[in-house]
Amino acid sequence: MNAPDHAPVLDASRRGIRSAQAGLLANALLASVKLAAGLLGNAYALVADAAESMADILASLIVWGGLAIAAQPADEDHPYGHGKAEALAGAAVSLMLVGAAVGIGVEAVQQIRAPHSVPAPWTLVVLVVVMLVKWLLARRVAAIGAEVGSTAVKADASHHLSDAITSAAAFIGISVAILGARNGGSLRWAAADDWAALFAAGVILYNGVNLFRPALHDLMDRMPGTDVVAPVARAARGVVGVLAVEKLVVRKAGMQYFVDIHVQADPATSLRDAHVISGCVKGAIRGAVPAVAGVLVHMEPYETAESKTA
Repeated sequence: MNAPDHAPVLDASRRGIRSAQAGLLANALLASVKLAAGLLGNAYALVADAAESMADILASLIVWGGLAIAAQPADEDHPYGHGKAEALAGAAVSLMLVGAAVGIGVEAVQQIRAPHSVPAPWTLVVLVVVMLVKWLLARRVAAIGAEVGSTAVKADASHHLSDAITSAAAFIGISVAILGARNGGSLRWAAADDWAALFAAGVILYNGVNLFRPALHDLMDRMPGTDVVAPVARAARGVVGVLAVEKLVVRKAGMQYFVDIHVQADPATSLRDAHVISGCVKGAIRGAVPAVAGVLVHMEPYETAESKTA
């Protein structure tokens, strides 16, 4: 197997780590602001939002650690590298989303059943700022995750987007509570922000479950989609001397792929020529899909349907 080129992995990991660090700082600041505003302004939706941001802080730390481990080169004990740490980080962040959703949902139900004061109008200003910051941060981190192919970074981006969604739900709920209380002269609308928090919990739960699936697939070595497999097969078939591709297996490890391919050549091909063809197949595949770190080529004699039945 070709020795993986570690430089692209290191660069991708560094970009992912920088995005996690930026998210860490933003979440720490926003969580403090939302918690203070929620407690002072009688807005549980903001308190729930702050709890989600605190979970984001831990999520960013997990992504940071996962990427740092994944960036380590292959060694004698880990010949395929440490890429699985990145998928583990993504799975952990997804499970944290699920846990945060359950916690927010339970607390929201309790708040709905317990009468409380109407939220302060100034809390809406805090939410507008939070929504803008988190939406911009989610877009930036999502773009980095797509570029480097990191499940963990994508999960972190979804965490930021979930925070923006909970803030939007809180904005709507608090607005309804304030307007309803003013028009009706009653506190019966005060629970509107709690219902908003409950709705946000459902959105977070949905995102957490959806994000857990790709991380689990990476850990279970599921075959990637045709966007990866098709170019690999096409590159192998395009090599001079390759008459057919009998078997192709691709698995993802972190932000890289490893390919196990069986190609067929003329039975009269010498061992030396077969070795040359094998090297050309490796080069063609890694040239077509730069994210492929290693290729294992099995050379086999080409057999027609007639020769198989003879």
